[in-house]
Amino acid sequence: MGPLAATAPVIGVDVGTSVTKAVAFDRDGRALHSAARRSTLLRQPGGVVEQDLEKVLESVAEVVREVVAALDGPPAALALTGQGDGLWLRDAEGRPVRNAISWMDGRAAPLVTRWLDDGTVRAVYEHTGSGMFPGSQAPLLAWLRAHEPESLERAAVAGYCVDAVAQRLTGTVSVDASDATLPFLDPRTRTYATKALDACGVADVAHLLPGPAAPGTVLGLDAHGAALLGLPAGLPVTSGPFDLPACALGSGVREIGDGLVIVGTTLACQVLTDRAEPGAGTEPAGMWLCTPDPERWLRAMPAMVGTAGIDWALATVGATTAGLEPLLAASPPGANGVTALPFLSEAGERAPFVAPEARARFDGLHLGHGRGDLVRAMCEAVGYAARHCLEAAGLSASLAACGGGTRSAAWLRAFADILGRQVRVPEETEVGAKGAALVARAALGDPVDEERWHGAYRVVEPDPELRGLYEKGYAAYRAEVDRM
Repeated sequence: MGPLAATAPVIGVDVGTSVTKAVAFDRDGRALHSAARRSTLLRQPGGVVEQDLEKVLESVAEVVREVVAALDGPPAALALTGQGDGLWLRDAEGRPVRNAISWMDGRAAPLVTRWLDDGTVRAVYEHTGSGMFPGSQAPLLAWLRAHEPESLERAAVAGYCVDAVAQRLTGTVSVDASDATLPFLDPRTRTYATKALDACGVADVAHLLPGPAAPGTVLGLDAHGAALLGLPAGLPVTSGPFDLPACALGSGVREIGDGLVIVGTTLACQVLTDRAEPGAGTEPAGMWLCTPDPERWLRAMPAMVGTAGIDWALATVGATTAGLEPLLAASPPGANGVTALPFLSEAGERAPFVAPEARARFDGLHLGHGRGDLVRAMCEAVGYAARHCLEAAGLSASLAACGGGTRSAAWLRAFADILGRQVRVPEETEVGAKGAALVARAALGDPVDEERWHGAYRVVEPDPELRGLYEKGYAAYRAEVDRM
């Protein structure tokens, strides 16, 4: 990297499920400018949740152009991250052959249920360490073969959101190993496990799966991508890791045993480890995510519903996110005896157990309860789910938290109380984009001072007086989940 490029910022772009964001970071990790655009989810009956790749690209162009306009010159690089899983089918030029299928999609739930019963999910888990859920590639590929084979016939690439965007910007098919993880990748060798493909009956479409890129791969904007973004052709572009590991890197998860909970649309819990153990444990759920370091993995347990569950509860009682703090203040810890199960996704649950038919529930209601009790019960249920996931992932050291849910001080305090541990919250909210920018700097041969990048955070301590209440509440939650 030349001296001029070294002083220029890197623009991290996070193509999320709900929002596409771009943030320019200088060499010290300071956010200089940012922009965001809401995403559109296309929902249909039967659990169908899709996105239009062309609309996604429009949102990327808008946020990047807005950020670039605020800079003094072109950035040093563009660092892409975004949502994982799902199925983004494209032709050889990167054009979609159909709408992208979101990771939230539930159409393949009956198939996953059958695979759970007949041992397919366990067989795949033995080879890759990845569980499966309806919105992951294996059941979606199998569903398309049965119901929409023409889409597979027209496709040249079966990829994900981040590599779909990267292909249209650079003309290159390059998938990060983290994205390729679920469900076919052996995380130890970073190659696809033939036996996993065979178990799912999709070995004949293996040619659609792009080979995982080597760590440190750098692409370049082609003429089309440069015109779309208003940037110079040849500008360096990095593609991945996807949002879960990018958030871990951006949140300062660096030591073995450190964990992160992303309180976003989904509830993504992950712990850094120096070993990957496909087939370990009794429950075939979660995944071992590859990181830019070939000797480090993230044991991920991403539950389906995080802030989406709170948004639903708020809407149900006629409130918005602005009403969360007063509603939580109106109900004491324990929600006056109201309890909930947080399984609101149409696709059921995927971590720390797989249950496509899992559904949410409230218990203990009577006429004396108010709106705050319902909202707090759901908030506490999401907290219990996070604790369940983090325990399954092997959390043993510090814990960071990020995501939209951490903007609520009251909910964050409840999280710390339920988890019974200190929670570290980075001051920079866009940690996914920050993690992608950090990876880009390293890939360009310009590694940064990570102590400086991760030095700004606040700490939330648990209330020791609530430990007994939440220990009892968590035990009751686990017992009900196990019973179901």
